[in-house]
Amino acid sequence: MKSQEPLVVPATRHLRRSHAERRVETRARIQNALVEAISELGFHRATAAEISRRSGVSWGAAQHHFGDKNGILVAVLVDSFNRLVAELEDQPDEGAALEERVERFVEGAWRHMGGPHYRCTFEILLNLAGPDWSAEGDPLRGNTLRIWGDIWDRFFGDADIPASRRVALQFYTVSALSGLAAMRKFEGPNAEQRRLELGFLKDTLLRELSV
Repeated sequence: MKSQEPLVVPATRHLRRSHAERRVETRARIQNALVEAISELGFHRATAAEISRRSGVSWGAAQHHFGDKNGILVAVLVDSFNRLVAELEDQPDEGAALEERVERFVEGAWRHMGGPHYRCTFEILLNLAGPDWSAEGDPLRGNTLRIWGDIWDRFFGDADIPASRRVALQFYTVSALSGLAAMRKFEGPNAEQRRLELGFLKDTLLRELSV
């Protein structure tokens, strides 16, 4: 009787990654290393040497991709905002009640802003040296506000409130969520308290947008 032939692992074809794919991967490794370093060590100890060690990318190569440390910090800010936008893509159906829209908006924003990535982002915003991000002519500020305004209008564009009050309410919402995110560092993962705090924000939005 002929013995059974041994099982042989089939040969795999190695696909060569493009330069663009390698570039995206390297940039992501550098950004992730910065986020990890800030989360674990704090902003001021997230040094160039620490970023290189964690990412496995030399600082010279990191500078080639981002220019300097500020360039990496800004890239992380942009990535964080894009994550927030992605969480808010799931908007309610047309004609949905205001209460449902407020619920989805706050819960979607909190999924990102209540996480470790946003807490790192918040620390960057507090410590970033360089341009005045509050300056009217700053392009990053302008694009961020434009996109944030578009999201707000998708959820609450039918609210009949003055423009100045609408802007104030938008900034209040970001401030409230950022404050809750910062406090998690001290309060711990208290789910019941978080539910109450987010409920206060939802009540405020519902009241103000119903006027």
